Amino acid sequence: MNFALGFKPPAAGSSGPSGGSATMDNLEKQLICPICLEMFSKPVVILPCQHNLCRKCASDIFQAANPLWQTRGSSSMVSTGGRFRCPSCRHEVVLDRHGVYGLQRNLLVENIIDIYKQQESSRPADAKTDQQQQQLMCEEHEEEKINIYCLSCQTPTCSMCKVFGRHKACDVAPLSNVYKRQKTELSDGIAVLVASNDRIQALISQMEDICRNIEENGHRQREQLANCFDSLVAILEERKEELVGLIAKQQDDKIKYVRSLISHQGDHLETAVKLVETAIQSMEEPHMALFLQVGDQLLRYPFLCHPGHYGMTATAKTSKIERLELGYESMSHFVIDTDDVAEVLRNIDFRSESHRS
Repeated sequence: MNFALGFKPPAAGSSGPSGGSATMDNLEKQLICPICLEMFSKPVVILPCQHNLCRKCASDIFQAANPLWQTRGSSSMVSTGGRFRCPSCRHEVVLDRHGVYGLQRNLLVENIIDIYKQQESSRPADAKTDQQQQQLMCEEHEEEKINIYCLSCQTPTCSMCKVFGRHKACDVAPLSNVYKRQKTELSDGIAVLVASNDRIQALISQMEDICRNIEENGHRQREQLANCFDSLVAILEERKEELVGLIAKQQDDKIKYVRSLISHQGDHLETAVKLVETAIQSMEEPHMALFLQVGDQLLRYPFLCHPGHYGMTATAKTSKIERLELGYESMSHFVIDTDDVAEVLRNIDFRSESHRS
């Protein structure tokens, strides 16, 4: 790079830039488009986020962000909208069917640009002294300005370097032409990069939505699975209550039957005890005739003084105890086989895709 930032000495009696010149320079910085890096070219459009763009730059960004939109015919271009992001703040701009032509023009900025250009054209020569002093000068030819660009070496240089210097055999072009071309390429690259960033941001947003959907679907499926198992548990509880009820019923029936036998045999025992007591008393009768009379009644006939009570012979014959069958008290027949059911429960799994279809 054979150039340096040089300063021409100011003329005698000249002064530095005035406050008005500094103000105009600051104003110029506020009128630079963030895409083309040039002063806004009319028409200037204002985005919903209050940032400004040249309409052409806005169109370039929009078409780069919506490649399918720019391939449509003119009839369909006005019937659909699109979106892109502001290059300054990344705010998403949603367009209507008019595209960038539906964005509002910023007439205030356009008027300021007109006023600025008028002021610039009417500024006195000494107000531009600083800009005239500061120029890129060739390091080898100190009095020569950098005004051409060596295409072979890819570097700016001066005319003397082309005529007599190291770039004599190189291809060159005017510096302003190369400057405009590269600035255009850089502007286009910015638009492409901004559009690419928009697509990446859209992809990230889409994947974030997918993550949220996965969480919601997983939560919903967990609830459905829990409900299925709760239903199975409810079925098992209901069936358990039914089977437990069957066991309790037979238990009660058996106990009731055995207690009825106990009650019957108890009544029979009480009668026999009273008969024995009466017989023992008759054994003490001293008169034989009376003893025989009482004894015959005790052995064969019903007691006149005790209705429903019979003699010892009848009582003995009816004293056979009704015995329960062997194992009557067992409840072991209430057995269920849960091995197959348990195996089925252990093998519960999600349905395959073939079953779903």
